[in-house]
Amino acid sequence: MALLKRELYRQLRGPEVTHADRSTLVFDTDKKSLYVEREVTHLEVKIGGTVEYQADTMDISDYLKQGGQTAGHRELWRLLRTIFDERADPDE
Repeated sequence: MALLKRELYRQLRGPEVTHADRSTLVFDTDKKSLYVEREVTHLEVKIGGTVEYQADTMDISDYLKQGGQTAGHRELWRLLRTIFDERADPDE
């Protein structure tokens, strides 16, 4: 299975409490599927090194419907505008 990936957003915070949030646009070349993968990791240093990790995949439309407009949402919109080139001649 070949996956083509493009990072949309990454946020890292630390050092006492380390939090990482990453969204990636993924195209699965075998399944011909395009989706967003979101990973959130949280490390609590003061409570014995507790680690929480979540990974989720979602349709592009579901990702864009999430509350708020993050940097990941803006990057995905920019990519979509580039693909569909809003200035293109409709007769082409």
